[in-house]
Amino acid sequence: MANKDKVVHIVLFEPEIPANTGNIMRTCVAAKMVLHLIEPLGFILDDRHLKRSGLDYLEDLEFIVHDDLNAFYETMDGICYYISRYGQNTYSDVNYMETDSDVYLMFGKESTGIPLEVLQKHQNRVLRIPMNPDSRSLNLSNCVAIVGYEVLRQKGFSGLSQSEVQKGANWLNEFNHID
Repeated sequence: MANKDKVVHIVLFEPEIPANTGNIMRTCVAAKMVLHLIEPLGFILDDRHLKRSGLDYLEDLEFIVHDDLNAFYETMDGICYYISRYGQNTYSDVNYMETDSDVYLMFGKESTGIPLEVLQKHQNRVLRIPMNPDSRSLNLSNCVAIVGYEVLRQKGFSGLSQSEVQKGANWLNEFNHID
């Protein structure tokens, strides 16, 4: 990748719900994150629901489909964090700037998460999102946005616009928009 900055990669292990993946695709485009999909998928990539969720952003999405977890690991070049309710540390406890490599954030399938053997093997990099103890889980696409944007925040939102570009940075002050 031509970008000198570390790249944030979102890794979906066997995603099942096309609308979640479509929303994640849109987030990846907006945040300049690379998406990795580990098969088997619970849907067909040209599924109409997936396209609807991704809207017109799909042509700008950088994504890779891997045959299985081993195929993903063979191409991974960086450090991987595993987002799971079983993590002992929170995603915001990590200083993502300490590494000179790309950051990969793996999220599990909606029904069962990341396989236990993977979590056990990488326990020091299993992270959780704090939540109400009576709640079982959060929506997958929300989790991707929460953790992905924390990494981007720590990177200073490098390469992302921090002001309105379509209507102009001072749009709120240029006109009396209130009737």
